[in-house]
Amino acid sequence: MTEILIRNADSILTMDDARRELPGADILIRDGVIAAIGPGLTTMGEVVEAAGCAVTPGLVNTHHHLYQSLTRAVPGGQDALLFGWLKALYPIWARFGPEEIYTSALTGLAELALSGCSLTSDHLYLYPGGAQLDDTIAAAGEIGLRFHPTRGAMSIGESDGGLPPDTLVEREADILEDAVRVIDAFHDPREGAMVRVGIAPCSPFSVSRDLMRDAALLARDKGVMLHTHLAENEEDVAYSLANFGCRPGQYAEDLGWTGPDVWHAHCVKLDGAEIDLFARTQTGVAHCPCSNCRLGSGIAPVRAMRDAGVPVGLGVDGSASNDAGNLILEARQSMLLQRVANGADAMSAREALEIATRGGADVLGRADCGRLEVGKRADIALWDVTGIDSAGSWDPAALLLAGPTRVKHLFVEGRQVVRDGHIATIDLPTVVERQNRLARGLRD
Repeated sequence: MTEILIRNADSILTMDDARRELPGADILIRDGVIAAIGPGLTTMGEVVEAAGCAVTPGLVNTHHHLYQSLTRAVPGGQDALLFGWLKALYPIWARFGPEEIYTSALTGLAELALSGCSLTSDHLYLYPGGAQLDDTIAAAGEIGLRFHPTRGAMSIGESDGGLPPDTLVEREADILEDAVRVIDAFHDPREGAMVRVGIAPCSPFSVSRDLMRDAALLARDKGVMLHTHLAENEEDVAYSLANFGCRPGQYAEDLGWTGPDVWHAHCVKLDGAEIDLFARTQTGVAHCPCSNCRLGSGIAPVRAMRDAGVPVGLGVDGSASNDAGNLILEARQSMLLQRVANGADAMSAREALEIATRGGADVLGRADCGRLEVGKRADIALWDVTGIDSAGSWDPAALLLAGPTRVKHLFVEGRQVVRDGHIATIDLPTVVERQNRLARGLRD
């Protein structure tokens, strides 16, 4: 039996059902699970002093493209809308191989961990040079983050009226066969799982109706979740209307892509009827505010979604359209955008933090994560509120208003992944050097 005691935190924001905030309290971790919360706890195991810290559940990232951390700030795509941005980057991504996929995943996962993220999904929809989803799963295991990779795909190339080049698309039979392989090899449906696998055709403009429908049937047969991009911007909606004769929400519903086992990325342009559809079916949304700003896609109607009862989590999206992977800053951006769109009282700092923790966990079907309560997984972030970020703050628990934006300690399944602001599980400087070498090779 292994025990860790997080002792004497300034405040613990539990995100439990009562949304309790506990001053001067402790958390006892036993074998990767929260065993007790409250004042005056004791242990014969390791003690982590939390005085001067606000403690939250580990943050949850519901949408990412980890491979894109190798293509930040690429000149040809810096000032383009979604479709133009993709066309600028597709030829670069086509030159990737397994080393690029693995190293970029290590880099992106480390960046997430330093921002307090303990559980992340990833949407890998291209497999150049023999790369596989296995490469990202290996990286997550090395870092120690809880991981929900999705077997993405593109099957409609330019020659067939799709957006991606033909070199990056796959045969649909091969896509489904490999989805079965990775699910059988890696998916763990048990509570506390470190890896769960989803199925994720990339988007309505890069796969066929048949693949969308077949993916939904396969996912339900295997008991895994479904993920894709939907209604990201006006171009996306126009494509759906022109090619399918309906809006994106109707397209999703017709093909079996609604329900609590489905979550869609972006959904910036959902209309009222689509919001009602998602609320009624409990279809989840991954809100990616920084990427939506960077690509000029718009402000997602998160306030309306939340009020209607749509499950909403946060996503950093890929680092080629963000160009960062800091989840605590994503939560702040979400709060600010809803205030811009709907007024200063539209979203509080605590509600945005809730979306970033239990909200994202619920979207991913992980009720065992995203909250600090007895029996839940020990995914815990400690934020030092004694530094310059919080100096003078009257409410250090309102992290999204005054900071900090980098975590001090991060535990995942009771294992310390970040210690004193540094990654504890890998040699990060060596990874960064390798990442920069690979980026230079792609550029040159």
